[in-house]
Amino acid sequence: MSFLKPRLSFLQIINMNVGFFGIQYSFGLQQSAVNPIYDFLGAHPDQIPLLNLAGPMTGLLIQPMIGALSDKTWHPRWGRRKPYFFIGALFCSLCLFAYPFSSSLWMAGGLLWVLDAANNTAMEPYRAFIADKLPEDQLATGFLTQSFFTGLGITLANVSLFVFQRHIKGKYGHIPIWVFGSFLLGSFCSISSVLWSIIKTPEIPPTDVELAALKAGNRSVLTPLIEIAHAIKDMPKVMWQLALVYLFQWYALFCYWQNASKSIALSVWKCTPSSNPANYEKAVGWAGLVNGCYNVATFLSAFGLVWLARKYSPKFVHVICLLLAAIALLSFPHISDKYFLFVPMTGFGIAWASIMGIPYLMVVGNIPKERYGVYMGIINMMIVIPMILQTTTFGFVLKHFLNNDSGRAIGFAGLLLLLACGATMLIKTTRTATGNLQMPIGGH
Repeated sequence: MSFLKPRLSFLQIINMNVGFFGIQYSFGLQQSAVNPIYDFLGAHPDQIPLLNLAGPMTGLLIQPMIGALSDKTWHPRWGRRKPYFFIGALFCSLCLFAYPFSSSLWMAGGLLWVLDAANNTAMEPYRAFIADKLPEDQLATGFLTQSFFTGLGITLANVSLFVFQRHIKGKYGHIPIWVFGSFLLGSFCSISSVLWSIIKTPEIPPTDVELAALKAGNRSVLTPLIEIAHAIKDMPKVMWQLALVYLFQWYALFCYWQNASKSIALSVWKCTPSSNPANYEKAVGWAGLVNGCYNVATFLSAFGLVWLARKYSPKFVHVICLLLAAIALLSFPHISDKYFLFVPMTGFGIAWASIMGIPYLMVVGNIPKERYGVYMGIINMMIVIPMILQTTTFGFVLKHFLNNDSGRAIGFAGLLLLLACGATMLIKTTRTATGNLQMPIGGH
């Protein structure tokens, strides 16, 4: 990569991030549609966390590996990050097409493993892609543009569930036919949006010195693992501080996504999936609309957070946003008016914009450019390890301490977000030389 990176126009930054839209559409379906499919196929509430193990496990195994591999990749025609975008999006598209045809829990669970592996392959290089392409003063715009497309993609996924549920009737096996529409639309969005970014955005070629470094040295199947181990050993202090924030933050978010539909069914329709399947379907559709609403807030607020991060600091913005999310989840299970659910979830959506962009601003200034990929993968490890803990422990917590009550599960998530606020406040920050952002102290 060239030392002096050219500034990109706003349209160019949009084009390079369009692919994030399709990736996040798929993620939106995983948030709102996969767990109801498990319910339709007869899963018990305490089985749901373990059935969601695919996402965090594939993220833990794949993202740092892909990051390390892409750091060491260069092809004159295909580039560094683009091959991973394309391969991941292609398999994601195929899995989304097949997923609603699941006829059993094992089939749905197995497909989710492949889908998540593909999503992680496509998504991991995107964070490094921003750091590769943009000069320092445009990083905030680049990362928060990804938050914008996160909100837009997840919004379309969730709103499609609501719209199709209202207009498409019938079932195929155990699965309502309206679910198929959302997954087939996602299959198209996944591959087409990534292809748009690949075609529209050239990568910056390495310098002769960097190219020689890429070609030098012995490479083996163990090289990515060695790279990851060395990167963890040299990890900046601020990343360890961020890991504590992520422990509470992502455990909480998984609790919400697994329980949103059932919590709405309890508080609004006074039912469970087994007591009134017809009303539970309505709750699933409404949960899609609620999740769509918070993601509208995400893409509407994303660029405003760029301004706030520059004016104050990424740390300040993230603390306030996590507080909004905590208030939203603490109130969520106590709201019986389905329309009033949109009020607290607007705050949750603003927090989601911060979650998807602001933490990267807090660490990117401490990461050497030749390790962007592997460190972005390690940040994802900090995301998925709490998810693994959640999927392996929360079934026990839900059954033995929360009485399999989805509303209590979401309240518990709100308390964890308050702890994440406190952990964020422990991060030490200082001004950069440019004065545009407050970056963390510490690191190598």
